[in-house]
Amino acid sequence: MPRLSSNPVEVLARLGYGARGVVYGLVGCLALLAAIGSGGQTGGSRSALQTLLSQPLGQIWLVLIALGLFGFCIWRVVEALTDADHRGSDMKGWGVRIAHLISGAIYAGLGVSALRLALGRGSGGGEDQAAQDWTAWLMSKPFGLWLVGLIGLAVAATGLGFAWKAWRGDAAARLSLPADKRQWVISLGRMGFAARGVVFVIIGGFLILAALHGSSSEVHGLGGALQTLQQQPYGWVLLALTAIGLFAFGLFGLVQARYRHIDAPDIDDAKAAVAQIER
Repeated sequence: MPRLSSNPVEVLARLGYGARGVVYGLVGCLALLAAIGSGGQTGGSRSALQTLLSQPLGQIWLVLIALGLFGFCIWRVVEALTDADHRGSDMKGWGVRIAHLISGAIYAGLGVSALRLALGRGSGGGEDQAAQDWTAWLMSKPFGLWLVGLIGLAVAATGLGFAWKAWRGDAAARLSLPADKRQWVISLGRMGFAARGVVFVIIGGFLILAALHGSSSEVHGLGGALQTLQQQPYGWVLLALTAIGLFAFGLFGLVQARYRHIDAPDIDDAKAAVAQIER
């Protein structure tokens, strides 16, 4: 559980990391069941959330997850605009902060989907369709194909960055961990970043192919990436390993909710920083 804090931004951030962890845990668990032939599915985040509807108190869980994801969106925006994580204002720092803004928008959309599911106003499908719709819209703009291709390269590069972090990076760099928990948390983080690296590279590849072929129908999200793995030779093994990694990242998210160092600004400080940027 998140640590209690008097700073509302920190509370939102911790709830957000926990909610994101739950989503990844669900996706990983269902994909693993699909890999070993015990049910499950590879439909991505929205389809995974839909499975909660049939569980006891499913609607309440969906509302709580939605609120957590909205909190994560707010934290990402505050983090990016105020540099709460001290990324810096050089090219690399702004790159990370812009990526976090985009991440916030994506999780806000997922939060809306979870809330609509809880209220009986939506379905769990449509993840690929949503990706294809925005890609088609972007392709219709001047230099749209180039922009889609560049986004694909950026997503794939992010995936390679996750893979590098899994191999050589310190997954616990921003965690304030007790010494006896550090090693297994680092192992969880590395497994999780490796799995995210795989799916991000595949999703980036979809976008690049869409740009090359001028077809938005080639774009797929997380579910499409998992299905692609499943369709390869020994696909069930590839899917199972990736699913275990995604489940591990879900657990890592819960650890982040408890132990991540969050230097959240006060609400007034955050407003002042945003106003300064607007000027």
